Amino acid sequence: MSGKSTKMAKSDQASGAKGQALSAEELRKIDAYWRACNYLCVGMLYLLENPLLREPLKPEHIKNRLLGHWGSDPGQTFIWVHLNRLIKKYDLNLIYLSGPGHGAPATLSNSYLEGVYSEVYPDKSEDLVGMQKFFKQFSFPGGIGSHCTPETPGSIHEGGELGYSLSHGFGAAFDNPDLIVSVVVGDGEAETGPLATSWHSNKFLNPVKDGAVLPILHLNGYKIANPTVLARISPEELEWMFKGFGWTPYVVEGDDPATMHQLMAEVMEKCVLEIRAIQKKARSAPKGADVERPRWPMIILRSPKGWTCPKEIDGHKLEGSWRAHQMPILDPQTNPKHLKMVEKWMKSYKPEELFDESGKLIAELKAMAPVGQRRITANPHVNGGLLRKPLELPDFRDYAVKVKKPGQIEVSSTDVTAHFLRDAMKRNMTNFRVFGPDETASNKLQAIYEASGKTWEAKLLPEDADGGFLARDGRVMEILSEHTLEGWFEGYVLTGRHGFFSTYESFVHIIDSMFNQHAKWLEKSKLELRWRAPVSSINLLITSLVWRQDHNGFTHQDPGFLDVVTNKSPEVTRIYLPPDANCLLSVTDHCLRSTNYVNVIVADKAPHLQYLDMDDAVTHCTKGIGIWDFASSDAGDEPDVVMACAGDIPTSEALAAVAILREHCKDLKIRFVNVVDLFRLMPEEEHPHGLSSREFDSLFTKDKPVIFNFHAYASLIHKLTYRRTNHDNFHVRGYKEKGNINTPLELAILNQIDRFDLAIDVIDRVPRLQATAAHTKEWLKDQIIESVNYAHAHGIDSKEIREWKWPL
Repeated sequence: MSGKSTKMAKSDQASGAKGQALSAEELRKIDAYWRACNYLCVGMLYLLENPLLREPLKPEHIKNRLLGHWGSDPGQTFIWVHLNRLIKKYDLNLIYLSGPGHGAPATLSNSYLEGVYSEVYPDKSEDLVGMQKFFKQFSFPGGIGSHCTPETPGSIHEGGELGYSLSHGFGAAFDNPDLIVSVVVGDGEAETGPLATSWHSNKFLNPVKDGAVLPILHLNGYKIANPTVLARISPEELEWMFKGFGWTPYVVEGDDPATMHQLMAEVMEKCVLEIRAIQKKARSAPKGADVERPRWPMIILRSPKGWTCPKEIDGHKLEGSWRAHQMPILDPQTNPKHLKMVEKWMKSYKPEELFDESGKLIAELKAMAPVGQRRITANPHVNGGLLRKPLELPDFRDYAVKVKKPGQIEVSSTDVTAHFLRDAMKRNMTNFRVFGPDETASNKLQAIYEASGKTWEAKLLPEDADGGFLARDGRVMEILSEHTLEGWFEGYVLTGRHGFFSTYESFVHIIDSMFNQHAKWLEKSKLELRWRAPVSSINLLITSLVWRQDHNGFTHQDPGFLDVVTNKSPEVTRIYLPPDANCLLSVTDHCLRSTNYVNVIVADKAPHLQYLDMDDAVTHCTKGIGIWDFASSDAGDEPDVVMACAGDIPTSEALAAVAILREHCKDLKIRFVNVVDLFRLMPEEEHPHGLSSREFDSLFTKDKPVIFNFHAYASLIHKLTYRRTNHDNFHVRGYKEKGNINTPLELAILNQIDRFDLAIDVIDRVPRLQATAAHTKEWLKDQIIESVNYAHAHGIDSKEIREWKWPL
């Protein structure tokens, strides 16, 4: 395979094919720097001692467990050295995202050679002692992993789960007009759904106010043990695919290093100049002009799997095959022949020409790297908290719903919050974006469009002006891919900005694993890495909830995302269930100001009764859990029962149950407790925001029944409270996987969170009511039957239910 460079958009030879992009001296140095990178990559994989092979390689110099991946490393380091050349030549502000799984050695080696790694971790110094420690720690107990974990300077993309590198890259580029984000996409990663969709992100990148993303599809042909799809289709098919996505693709292909360096230098420089030309044209256009969507350049790099490792091993093809994906040579510690192969392989990079006597990269090669914050791994955008500025927020109290008496008026809580978000956006038009999968208006957040339209760089039609809210410079990000949205959001936040994401409850599960990955990133960054500055929180508003499905049916009923969230570290996760609009305002303001959390807010978009005025709402949300006096009848006495709830519809049904009981069981002493911050239920020794035992017991009186009406699965409350003193008396009602096309009350009845079942439960669990309230219990059963029959006959709940108010 010889060197080849093709501009696919024209299917002709690129100018770099002449091989004159680099002088002989530039070629010598750039190849030497690349060899130094590759040497360090192999050293991380194999060496425990003898870091520069200054003595013959022995079995005891090899790690006891060989864990890591080599296959994509040489291709990634090849890309990196060429990016360095252009950073220096054009003073580029550029960061690098590594998409291939387990590709950290490429980033780590460059961070070390740039001097950044030793600055962050002084014990990994630029000498023999530091290099030995640097090698040993990789994939080693007590050390670092083989992904670009948070411990890796220069990384905002861990890569532990494939598919998100490109969406993270675009998130980093939004509102960063001078930034170029080079994203290397692994060809295995390219087979994932999230990555495939993220190629469409170029329809959302504004060349005037955003930066640029330079994707480099690294086709080395193989995954763990299989060929990759894009490496085995014809060049024409690959061309059509990327042209169809709206890109201008270039190919750099070959295996001869000298030829490939010349080709890559020419093509990569051409891409950078094209990016600058696109931006210059757009930014010099008359204000208000409709700038044509550009076809941004991208590169397809075809290089052998495990490039520069031995060609064969024991008669089997190695370089250019799946065998080079992980550890190309598996047993050098026990196989003398293979030990010699590793030694010969490492010496092929000529380390004696690259490092001085002390073990430091020689001066002429050190000069090949950028300096200061232009070094890729020292760029402040990859430690985004350094650039983060707090949002300038309006006073959320100015948007309060006027609540004179509890439970008398109905409003949409999310609609109220939308006006607060609208004005928050108006004050932060360069560092705040709202994300949602074509559901911003559906979730009653359409007031945000008064501040900014929806980002749209694709074709516009005349009818779009009639309520389409599309805008070239829009700040509301909508695409029907939760994966892409979450990737954009994470990249945006990790580079120092702020955001807010709303989505339907049943489909937030699409980003379960993305949430997991980000929560893990935050946990490491927050608890273990003081050098990483705090970033803005990921704020997820979950709406269109299980309890108000109307026509959607069973498929749209799943509140289980909350269970997923509680599995992650309590240091970086929070769950809020505000019962009304004023509480939602207070919670939203708090979340937008917070750092280093994933905040999950659950609030229905439909109109609901309002209970607390703003002062009471702020107090309630600050406590996170508290007694509502207006709904309680135990003042000064021990209650017979505690009625607790979390969530807007569970709160309404619990209050309706209390009203029924107070009418029919007048001497019953009820304590009404509402939970906003779900983690307050946990013991303080398990959660930094949990209630002390004393505080918990004062709310949930020992030895008294607690009827807990909950938004999600009942088991979650038991999980959070299992160590509490009164846990045996907790009787939790939540979603039971029952429902279809139902009215709100009918759905509540099917899952027994309705007012009638709750009242029956109280009667059954307060001993003195079991005999005295028998007639009330029968009446309640009748109400359940009548309510279901009415819903089936009329397709709606009865007027009495729909217009129910808290009795004054």
